Amino acid sequence: MSHVLAAVAWPYANGPRHIGHVSGFGVPADVFSRYMRMAGHDVLMVSGTDEHGTPIQVQADSEGLTPRQLADRYNRVIVEDLHGLGLSYDLFTRTTTGNHYQVVQDLFDGLYRNGYIIAKTTLGAISPSTGRTLPDRYIEGTCPICGYGSARGDQCDNCGNQLDPEQLINPRSRINGETPEFVETEHFFLDLPAVAEALAAWLDTREGWRPNVLRFSRNLLDDLQPRAITRDLEWGVPIPLDGWRDRSDKRIYVWFDAVIGYLSASIEWARRTGDPSAWKKWWSAEGEGKDAAAYYFMGKDNIVFHSVIWPAILLGYSGQGSRGGSPGDLGALNLPTEVVSSEFLTMEGRKFSSSRQVVIYVRDFLERYDADALRYFIAVAGPESQDTDFTWAEFLRRNNDELVAGWGNLVNRSISMAAKNFGAIPPAVELTEADEALLAVARAGFRTVGELIEKHRQKQAIGEAMRVVAEANKYLSEQAPWKLKDAADKPRMGTILHVALQVVSDANTLLTPFLPHSAQKVHELLGGTGVHAPMPAIEEVSDLDGGPAYPVLTGDYTVGARWESVPIEAGRQLQAPKPVFRKLEPSIVDEELSRLAG
Repeated sequence: MSHVLAAVAWPYANGPRHIGHVSGFGVPADVFSRYMRMAGHDVLMVSGTDEHGTPIQVQADSEGLTPRQLADRYNRVIVEDLHGLGLSYDLFTRTTTGNHYQVVQDLFDGLYRNGYIIAKTTLGAISPSTGRTLPDRYIEGTCPICGYGSARGDQCDNCGNQLDPEQLINPRSRINGETPEFVETEHFFLDLPAVAEALAAWLDTREGWRPNVLRFSRNLLDDLQPRAITRDLEWGVPIPLDGWRDRSDKRIYVWFDAVIGYLSASIEWARRTGDPSAWKKWWSAEGEGKDAAAYYFMGKDNIVFHSVIWPAILLGYSGQGSRGGSPGDLGALNLPTEVVSSEFLTMEGRKFSSSRQVVIYVRDFLERYDADALRYFIAVAGPESQDTDFTWAEFLRRNNDELVAGWGNLVNRSISMAAKNFGAIPPAVELTEADEALLAVARAGFRTVGELIEKHRQKQAIGEAMRVVAEANKYLSEQAPWKLKDAADKPRMGTILHVALQVVSDANTLLTPFLPHSAQKVHELLGGTGVHAPMPAIEEVSDLDGGPAYPVLTGDYTVGARWESVPIEAGRQLQAPKPVFRKLEPSIVDEELSRLAG
């Protein structure tokens, strides 16, 4: 059994998440994690809400709240949304915990001692009308690299390059349109050029990455510059240096503390299990975690943070850059095995935009439709390797023609016939060539689907699982057990239905990582008991270091199905099944488009 870290992008706690968000980070990570657990690996799936930075401070000010109050509100909303989707986090926490502060400050200290954090005087943007610092993301202008007219002060969404606001051509405040003033201020920078050679050597060892991720990451190495990791802020992790830690106007920049969340969440999880050092099995590069694998899931706009900046932090902390040094108190730490980046999901041909109401939030979706219907759409038609468009017409088609008419129909008719004619799973007598062929297709699916999930080719994986379903439906139609009405034919009818139910059981296992809610239902329809697809739970916990209580997602995932074909038991009682999936009316398309139009 190997140790596998599933590090899932941290949603920003300034509002509810929409389906575009979860298609990039949440569902793909959960499919992978569920499969890896079923295949026998020791998986640690962690994340949380990203709660620092001035966007939250600005929004809190506008709503008459403190930043913590705003973060508390949306932390709970996001936890509930991810729980509704069945995302199986070992720990989904937040960045405003005492534990997170300690880990962030420890990494800052280690990098500083090794010489990879340097002090520089730079230019900071000030609002002329208020005198307050303008956050980078609230400054907009023309990108000096590609000429894009709506680049932000921290990054250009068109070319993906990191920027500083003073680099923008014709910068303006996104709050009120005024031109910011730039004044000198002292900050700390991560010295990325000092780890550039080590980063290049590491990237050269990466195999099997999605080409766009590797190509983009290597291109960034050509012009690495020191990157500011502190800002003139009131809301964030204090800077752990004498003369700085008690200042109210300087904080660690949110992007630096957020990526460290993968490590701090792992440490918090370990502390909560009663074994505070358990996190090392996934992180310790020179100890018990040296053979662990770490997979990072996010949308393509976050590639740079996970393929360049986070590895740079880990290399510097472990003393592996051009300045040398020794590992910090946490020891040498593992670098990512793979950065699994998804492209963007659009909606009815337009970019998701909460401000323009081009959006459907996860909780609104789950109020009207089943979680597995969304999970299926994301798996089979999501933005795995290219931007894709969510349309209500396509969602309706996928749900009705594939989930209901394909998988749901196979489950319903095979169990219905067995329950009606035998009341239980009938025994198989003598298998024909057609019987053996179908069973072989189902058994082969475990290797095929599993290997595709391991390679992060989830579209192909679920396609192969649904091919098994299609073959079973074809088999039932050809064998036509409903025509075998004479007593002498009953053994053959029973054999056909036994084979069909065995394939239903196998297909259900193949689909479990994708469709865990319905997988549990099918398991029970087949007469199974106990947990087949374990689900996360929301728990209210106290801060381990004395802060306020908060909700987390966690669960016991040691139970449930294994990734293998398990022979079904003849004689197990069956009841007439209830539909596993809901057929949707065509009218939902017009209804949803009407909502979208406002």
